[in-house]
Amino acid sequence: MSPANESRLSKAERTAQAREKARAIREEQLKKEKRNKLLIGWGIVVAIVVIIGIIAAVVVGGVQNNAPIADQGPTPANGNVHGGVTLLAGSEVVKSEPASVNVADVPSAPATKPATVTVPGGEAEAGKPVKVVAYIDFICPVCKRFETTYGDALTKLRNDGKISLEYRPLGFLDQQSTTNYSSRAANAAACVANTSPDKYADFFNLLFERQPAEGSAGISDKDLKAMATEVGAANIDSCVDSKQYRPWVKVATQEAAAIGITGTPTIFVDGKQWDGTTDLNAEIQTAITAKG
Repeated sequence: MSPANESRLSKAERTAQAREKARAIREEQLKKEKRNKLLIGWGIVVAIVVIIGIIAAVVVGGVQNNAPIADQGPTPANGNVHGGVTLLAGSEVVKSEPASVNVADVPSAPATKPATVTVPGGEAEAGKPVKVVAYIDFICPVCKRFETTYGDALTKLRNDGKISLEYRPLGFLDQQSTTNYSSRAANAAACVANTSPDKYADFFNLLFERQPAEGSAGISDKDLKAMATEVGAANIDSCVDSKQYRPWVKVATQEAAAIGITGTPTIFVDGKQWDGTTDLNAEIQTAITAKG
């Protein structure tokens, strides 16, 4: 049949056909809008779940970081009861017998500040290298400046057998982070001293190299663990997670305050406190010369 002979639609039929087409288009549009609403709704739900998860992680982390610390606990291998790890030549550290510490054993602070501070375990010993004892805090910017200024010279002196260098990391500035970073970092360093003493100096240096700003959350426990692995130390994950040496850091911090330490860094050379205004290298050399 030729187009000319095809039956033409009536006006009513054309109107009905147009309405049907419009209805189909509208129905498809409604389906599309419904799908979009569902996708948006699920997207909002997923976003809310993610946000809740992040908040929960922050809250749980905050609770864990700020949970009460026991008053007593073990010392790390290679750490003494005063919170110190002593470096000798190269990567060698002074060995120590297993021990425990207890806040109850910390002496009471004197009623008045003493004219001179007597550092426990820091007195000179005949025939032994000069003892340098340094109270530090891993979030303390002045401590980092101290290390930048004197670190290389102190390392050379201990490598030459002229001094022993004992670091006593404290939690003095825990309030300067939202996660008690000072004590967490000190605990991580103790974990390294316990299992990988030959990597202690490297880990110590890395903590200052990557020192976080005061007032920040500090380096996370996850990253502290990774940093230990980075310097070649044995895995410290369980040690960090259990806060194994946080009581040790707590006792050291309270003992330091009790004997009159008011800030970090505080340095002693054969028991004599360095006042920070003179050249420390000269002070140490004087002590070395005095020993002959």
